[in-house]
Amino acid sequence: MIRKSRDSRISQSSDKPLTATELEMMNVIWRIGPCSVLQVVEQLRPERELAYTSVSTIVRILEQKGYVISSKEGRGHLYQAAVSKEDYQCTTVQRMVTSVFDNTPALLVRRLLDTESLSSEDLAEIRALLRKKGS
Repeated sequence: MIRKSRDSRISQSSDKPLTATELEMMNVIWRIGPCSVLQVVEQLRPERELAYTSVSTIVRILEQKGYVISSKEGRGHLYQAAVSKEDYQCTTVQRMVTSVFDNTPALLVRRLLDTESLSSEDLAEIRALLRKKGS
């Protein structure tokens, strides 16, 4: 099994953002945990009819980018997330604030409030998070 320290995985992968298809695969791996390529294919169906070989190639790219690690299991491999979904979300938001919102987090929040139709429950949760962060 390939083992790397948590910090090296995060810094290695943070320079290489996920494509939409890679993110789709990672969401499956985050959701079901250690899995084979066949299990990823099955989780994607029926919405996505991707060939086994295509999924296998994408999962190996995820491994090269440092997002997953593999272990030998019988004649195949099991893949598991090397970066948590929460860490990926944080890195992605930081990258977006820096590159899209001129390093101004308030601008990101303003755009979110302007463009999303948020329920009163969503707004209450956001207010509670802001109060908690301020204390």
